[in-house]
Amino acid sequence: MANSKQATSAQTTSVAVADRLKGMLSNQSTILVGVMVLLVAVFGSIEPKFLSAATMNNVLTDWGSVVLLAVGQTLVVISGGIDLSVGAVVGLSGVISAWTMVNVLHLDSTATGSKATGGLLVGLLVSVAVGVSVGLLNAVLINKLKIVPFIATLSTMGAALGFSVIISSGMPIQGPANYELISAMDAKTNPFSWAILGSALVITIVGLFLHKSRFGLYTYAIGSNTFAARAAGISVEKHLTKVYALSGGLAGLAGMYVYLRLGAGSPSSGTGRELDAIAAVVIGGASLMGGIGRLWGTVLGALILFTVQSGLIMIGVAPDWKKVVVAILIAAAVAAQGLQKSNRRS
Repeated sequence: MANSKQATSAQTTSVAVADRLKGMLSNQSTILVGVMVLLVAVFGSIEPKFLSAATMNNVLTDWGSVVLLAVGQTLVVISGGIDLSVGAVVGLSGVISAWTMVNVLHLDSTATGSKATGGLLVGLLVSVAVGVSVGLLNAVLINKLKIVPFIATLSTMGAALGFSVIISSGMPIQGPANYELISAMDAKTNPFSWAILGSALVITIVGLFLHKSRFGLYTYAIGSNTFAARAAGISVEKHLTKVYALSGGLAGLAGMYVYLRLGAGSPSSGTGRELDAIAAVVIGGASLMGGIGRLWGTVLGALILFTVQSGLIMIGVAPDWKKVVVAILIAAAVAAQGLQKSNRRS
């Protein structure tokens, strides 16, 4: 009798352990962390310089701007939409902020000290304001004119690209710069910069709103079932306006981040970045059908994206293959989501 109870207890324990391991292996965050560790190990073994602080700074610097776009894109995707305009907003916000600093504040690349810092703060406010304005325009097209998000944001993407070229005459506008904000704190030991830490702070704040507040609850509810959300008393149009305005504002912030890196506002600085943002969101586990996604997954997805790109370049793969790699990662991530859904049903 005792032996039977012991056998039953041992069997129950083994089943519980197996279920726990299965749950961990099917958890998106666990998978992403494992992939990240594997990538670092592989690239580091092939090219030891990949593990240097300088390389890590390059990866994190690329990550810092795109993850801001990806975070905003995550909110939009969870709500059941898409924002194709974020890349163009990076260029437009950078150009307008540079134009403002040069033509309104009369600051150029020779400005230093408090003048440069004050100009950059004004440029930051202008850049975010431009992004929010484009986001609000997207919301009007979607909510009032009933244009589907894909077409609405595709239209604003084209308009933003056009205005960027018109304002800048197709050439970068060079203004005051502070490269210390974007450079590694210590090229040998500390790969972080103030700009990277600032991006991390913004991500943390948005993450708390998404996962710990009513804002996030409404976002998931709208993406899961718009009709049920309306029946529950949620003002869908009002909330979507907030979502698209926040996505645009984060894109404007990314525009200033890129400006700091280039020391100029360039109309082409955001070209293709919307693809990187969508890739990070999908790799992070968000469903393009809406209602599913975690900000932590997006952060890891963006980090994996730029780890792969930097690693391939360091081991000798031509940079021209970068977009091909991004496309493959998107397709693989969407395929993996489809397989997970099939396994759950079976």
